[in-house]
Amino acid sequence: MRPEMLTALSALAVALVTAAGGVVTAVIGRRQPRRPRGAERRDDFTAVTEKLGEHIARLEREAEQDRQQAEQDRQQAEEDRARISAQDFALRYIAGWARSLVAYMRQAQLEPPPPPQPIPDEVRPYLHDIGS
Repeated sequence: MRPEMLTALSALAVALVTAAGGVVTAVIGRRQPRRPRGAERRDDFTAVTEKLGEHIARLEREAEQDRQQAEQDRQQAEEDRARISAQDFALRYIAGWARSLVAYMRQAQLEPPPPPQPIPDEVRPYLHDIGS
C-alpha cells in the first residue's frame, strides 16, 4: 500500500466516525431539549424564591392576625379594667352604706342583726369591720 492510499483510508475512517457521531448527537439531541448551562440552578432559584415569597406572605398574614388579636385583647383588658373599677366602686359604696346603717343603729342603742350566714374566708379581708 502506498502512503497516499493509507492517508485516504484514515481520512475516510475519521469521516465515518465523525458522521456517526453527528448522527448520534442529532438523535440524542432530539430526545432531550437543549438547556443552557445553569438553567437548572435558575429554575431552582425561581422555585426557592416562589416558596420563600409564599412563606413570607403567610408570615405577614399571621403577623397581621396577631396584631389584630393583640388590639382586641387590649380593648378587652380596658373594658375589664373599667368593669372591675365600677364593681369596686359599687362594693365600696355598699360597704360604706352598711357601715353607716350599723353606726346609726348603734347610736340609737339598737344591736344590728348578725350576718345571715358565716362570712366566707375569701371575703373576710375586705370586710374587716364586720363584727366589730
